[in-house]
Amino acid sequence: MKYLNSVKIIVFCLLFSGFILAKKPVITYPVSKKVDRVDDYFGTKVAAPYRWLEDMNSTATAQWIEAQRSVTNQYFSQITFRSKFKSRLTELWNYESYSTPEKEGEYYIFKMNDGSREQSVVYMQKGLKGKPEVLIDPNRFSKDGSISLQDYAFSKDQKYVCYAVSPSGSDWRELFVMEVKTRKKLKDHIKWAKFTDLSWYKNGFFYSRYDKPKENEKLKAKVESQKLYYHLAGTPQSQDKLVYQDRKNSRLGFSGEVTDNEKYLVIYVWEGASDHDTIYYKNLETGSAVTPVIDKNLRGHFTFVDEIDDRFLVITDYKAPNYKLVLIDPQRPQTNNWKVVIPESTDKLEAVSCVGDRVVALYLKDANSALSVFDLEGKKLYDIKLPGIGTVRAFNGKKDEIEAFYSFSSFIVPKTIYRFNVKENKSEVFRKPDVKFDPGRFETRQVFCESKDKTRVPLFIVHQKGIKLNGNNPTMLYAYGGFNASMKPRFRLHIIPLLESGGVYVTACLRGGGEYGEEWHRAGMLEKKQNVFDDFIAAAQYLIKSGYTSPQKLAIQGGSNGGLLVGAVMNQRPELFRVAIPGVGVMDMLRFHKFTIGWAWAGEYGSSENAQHFKFLYEYSPLHNIKEGIEYPATLVTTADHDDRVFPAHSFKYVAALQEKYKGKNPVLIRIDTKAGHSGASALSGKIARYADIYSFMLYNMKVKPVFHQ
Repeated sequence: MKYLNSVKIIVFCLLFSGFILAKKPVITYPVSKKVDRVDDYFGTKVAAPYRWLEDMNSTATAQWIEAQRSVTNQYFSQITFRSKFKSRLTELWNYESYSTPEKEGEYYIFKMNDGSREQSVVYMQKGLKGKPEVLIDPNRFSKDGSISLQDYAFSKDQKYVCYAVSPSGSDWRELFVMEVKTRKKLKDHIKWAKFTDLSWYKNGFFYSRYDKPKENEKLKAKVESQKLYYHLAGTPQSQDKLVYQDRKNSRLGFSGEVTDNEKYLVIYVWEGASDHDTIYYKNLETGSAVTPVIDKNLRGHFTFVDEIDDRFLVITDYKAPNYKLVLIDPQRPQTNNWKVVIPESTDKLEAVSCVGDRVVALYLKDANSALSVFDLEGKKLYDIKLPGIGTVRAFNGKKDEIEAFYSFSSFIVPKTIYRFNVKENKSEVFRKPDVKFDPGRFETRQVFCESKDKTRVPLFIVHQKGIKLNGNNPTMLYAYGGFNASMKPRFRLHIIPLLESGGVYVTACLRGGGEYGEEWHRAGMLEKKQNVFDDFIAAAQYLIKSGYTSPQKLAIQGGSNGGLLVGAVMNQRPELFRVAIPGVGVMDMLRFHKFTIGWAWAGEYGSSENAQHFKFLYEYSPLHNIKEGIEYPATLVTTADHDDRVFPAHSFKYVAALQEKYKGKNPVLIRIDTKAGHSGASALSGKIARYADIYSFMLYNMKVKPVFHQ
């Protein structure tokens, strides 16, 4: 399934009668030194007393990190029910989980975890009834589970498999090659790949990389000038062939995909995370030069789906904010020659897959998945019936076969894998997990709240059946609100203890996301970013007004762009929330573009180097809007020492400033994962530890004792 190019929680509730929590510890924060640094932005003087925390290699920063860890660990050591969180989560995670199978020749390839492994293992199985054989076991990469498998790709003849690993959660990738039949690892070792696809052509593959950074800046330095290379299996990286780069625009990035018949290399070209993109191609049979498929003057997003008779199926929002599917002849690429296969509709066309001479279209309808099937001419044949409110992922199939696999899940339905016959419109359960909880006890409701400007904002609310709307339910409100990312109802195992205890879990679908196409996305970008914060505040107010919870029982959480969201909203409306958990957040809106891939977010946020942009960025930047004399929520900031996407100094500076300016009794702590990246620890035990800490913190500060499942 081709998706448009384009994020956890545990809570427990409520034993009120006769229960007294332990007295909260008095916290003595480490002293964060201040330096005399002031920046001038178009005449506005902005103090930067914690700039020194941007130096991750300094002794002072290392000492600050260890001092903060000591305070945080001491605080958590006094939460008596913390260990029970870990036990319950460990019990819940102890089940067999599978990925959606992919067909490679006569073999089915899938990942599986029996519930006891730190990371899932890649298996290959001959036919549907063959014996699974271990192909790649990431648990052997490192003793502590800090090296994870991120991607893999097979050669067209299934002779080789290339796989990408991430050391300590970094976005940097190291690539290796294995001979499939013998499981022999070849000498190939490719470094400095990042934001790359892997696509085979004959006995080699295309990949994307950057130049080698300075050793002491590899997790911080701005990455630009991406290049597309071809690597021949069994050869050293030094012999790799440069396929394409753009010397005139260092911000362009490239990823390559070879068509099934190995005739064309299709190159996806991007500049920023939210900027317009385009497609180039190269005829591999003739060795032609790389040529644009899309006119450079066309403003839109374009995603290659498949090649049909020398023409390219492409999803685009060009003159179609909810996206459409078009067929483009690269020899006659002008827009008047495009053939519209699936026109734009009222629902967002999210992804397309070609299976058995059919086009399977995945739509997003009020943030819920819907599937429809068309013929290659665009005639609708039928809809695929789904089990209910939920999310479809990974519709895997090939255009010369009638068999496909897809997964379906919702907040209370674990990921179930279906085998689908595209000719008969028949789905059958292929893998159904056995998770140790009763989903029949819970329900999911979709409601709509009204934002400040009357915009309807969707909310998914999950809780036990028969819940009392008395305003006393501990509630977690989660959102993201940016980069065209859609918050969909997928299974979140870590919310089960919350639900079992009578708590409430809510996901808000804010503007800036992709739930309603590009117009919804753009309504939360740049100078309109305040719409995102207003939507989130409206969601909180709806939950309080409707009796689900109260300000003393409401927590908010978000990660990355969602961390920015939490930081901004707790500055603007701190009285609405008891607990705030901003994770790996973009907290310094004036300097985010100076680190790693941050420059690519300027299309979404703007840049402080632009006078107009500086004004609205400075108005909401979480770091720069912390004020004295305000009662902030209990705050737990989370980050990781190897996060080279959102540089950890964002969180460091934010915590230092909040600890300095907030004089109230609520804790302000930072939890820093070790040998982990933007998504946190890759090992299962690390995930469990993080979730247990987050929600122990939440309930402890709500004066709520969790009820653990028996």
